[in-house]
Amino acid sequence: MHMSRKLLLLFIVFQIFNLNRGYSATGIDSLKISTSCFICHKETENLPADISPDDAHLQAAISCAGCHGGDDTSDDPDISMSRTHGFKGVPLKKDIPQLCGKCHSDINFMRKYQPRIATDQVDQYFQSIHGKQLLRGDQKVADCTSCHTAHAIRPVSDPRSSVYALNLPATCNHCHGDSMLMSKYKLKSDAYKMYRSSVHGIALLDRKDTNAPACNDCHGNHGATPPGIESIAYVCGTCHMKNSQYFSESKMSKVFSSSGFHSCEQCHGHHYIIPPTDQMLGTDSSSVCIKCHKSGDAGYQAAKDIYDQVTGFAKLYAQAEQQLQEIRTKGMNDVEIGFMLQESRQHLIQLRTLVHTFDVGKISSKSAEGQKLLAGAIDMEKFEIKEFYWRRFGFGISTLAFVILIIALILKIRQKK
Repeated sequence: MHMSRKLLLLFIVFQIFNLNRGYSATGIDSLKISTSCFICHKETENLPADISPDDAHLQAAISCAGCHGGDDTSDDPDISMSRTHGFKGVPLKKDIPQLCGKCHSDINFMRKYQPRIATDQVDQYFQSIHGKQLLRGDQKVADCTSCHTAHAIRPVSDPRSSVYALNLPATCNHCHGDSMLMSKYKLKSDAYKMYRSSVHGIALLDRKDTNAPACNDCHGNHGATPPGIESIAYVCGTCHMKNSQYFSESKMSKVFSSSGFHSCEQCHGHHYIIPPTDQMLGTDSSSVCIKCHKSGDAGYQAAKDIYDQVTGFAKLYAQAEQQLQEIRTKGMNDVEIGFMLQESRQHLIQLRTLVHTFDVGKISSKSAEGQKLLAGAIDMEKFEIKEFYWRRFGFGISTLAFVILIIALILKIRQKK
């Protein structure tokens, strides 16, 4: 009987453990929140559908009253949800930025959690397209919760966060992919689709390279605004610094500006940016130069000359690379040649970057400098390949001589017998 009681007690404890473990499977109970708001809403099964135990506010022990107001120490609804105790309930859309800013704009409060975090997000937001639309009474425009969610806010470094680099394009697409909504603002709704197939989208979403630009890297975060004609080159230049510098110092930059062209975008596009190729230069059908330049004008000839210099060097480099692989296959000395080709590749990269100067003279000079280096490498490659065949010939002659010597010895031995 005594043993039966022990078994019964163990069974009860086991069941309680399992019950608690299953009950906390949602993760919510593990927070051990004891505020009247949480307890009451949980008991009535009226918790927000999107609430997450990983929410940054809950993790920091900021209760429901931190945003919604009220007295979360009382279980009497007349007190806990009393306006006299600051109860706000569900905030109006127009009030959300200032509600979030109550804490996020207070440097003394925020430094308790993230000392280095910027506290001007609300000011930035109201300078953005979204913020300006909200001030006009637009109820469809994005506010803080549209991007960060309301009850599942996670740090931007968390892969589960709606604003994590890999998730951000889809977050923006919630609104910007809605054709009905975008038609109201006379905007296209294919930005995500185009970005998804671009060189940036493939790098970020397919290769999981979080250094690749997402929407916010070009448009901004809280101050999100489409780049203007004068600023787009600077936006691209945050990553493509040398290209941007060369273009801004070129004559073409002034022509673009006076013509109302978007510098980088004019040739490379914006959301759908394809990998740049040498074929974008020149004067054939795949060239971007012929969009503006026609046969007979100076720009048309310059485009042809630039194409010839770049592709000529690229072909010579490809020839040298092919011969280097042959040398390595044959087991010949490739060390010095390998270093020379590494340097030549840097010349090719610099040459392709120099294209943004549109200066045929500078491009020709850089090409000639690189071709001189390549010519030296190719001469060394030819020597190594020739040396390989000479060694084979010498080895063949030596082998033949050795065979003849063996045969002669055999014949000589037979004669003595």
